[in-house]
Amino acid sequence: MKRRQLLLGATLPLLPTAGRGQEGRQVRMDEFTSGARRIRTEWFPAGAGEAGPDELRPGLLLLHGADGLAFGGDRYRLAAGLVSASGYHVGLVHYLDRTGERRVDYATLRENYPLWVATIGDAVGWLARRPGVDAGRLGLVGVSLGGALALSTAASDGRVRAVVEYSGPVPEDLPDPRPKLPPTLVLHGEADRIVPASHARRLQQILRESGTPHEVQVYPGQGHVLSGAAQFDAASRVASFLARHL
Repeated sequence: MKRRQLLLGATLPLLPTAGRGQEGRQVRMDEFTSGARRIRTEWFPAGAGEAGPDELRPGLLLLHGADGLAFGGDRYRLAAGLVSASGYHVGLVHYLDRTGERRVDYATLRENYPLWVATIGDAVGWLARRPGVDAGRLGLVGVSLGGALALSTAASDGRVRAVVEYSGPVPEDLPDPRPKLPPTLVLHGEADRIVPASHARRLQQILRESGTPHEVQVYPGQGHVLSGAAQFDAASRVASFLARHL
């Protein structure tokens, strides 16, 4: 197994779980504009990995769930930092800045959803322009609501070459019946009470009918947050998937 896969395997299970602090760590902040709003983005440049220091590296955008970053950001920052050490540039996007929220207000979710999709599309352009990023190898990793946003963005933006979706709902705005999506990995718990596993199965059918390369894994007994052996199996699948497609 390559070093990139080892680091991803150790890191990606942390995405949907309780994280640890980042004491002593300097987070590099950047920003771009979307809808006349300033969108903050935490930047984690790629480490040495397996490529030379001057080689272009693939870029990932990490999309948090409805809890936002003010309430659970450490787990995303820890994951982004370790994934970047394996050779990926990673941007952690504060997409809720577009609507001025710290966490999602479900009363206005449908109204705000297209605004967040537009902001993530702008974030893809921002990522593609970053020094050292290979604009031909861009991916999205989304958790829960972030997974739906990743799919919506990728369906309308050909620059996205791979999507990883953890425990997300099927977006209502996916083109019907055959959305044009890049290779997609779907990971979900069978016992998820927040986003039922039926969403993963429906998405699997959509991907199959559209001819999209895809992998879908539904874990028996697991809820919205994967744990134990399922957590590490998911991490291994993500590592292999990204290594193949980016």
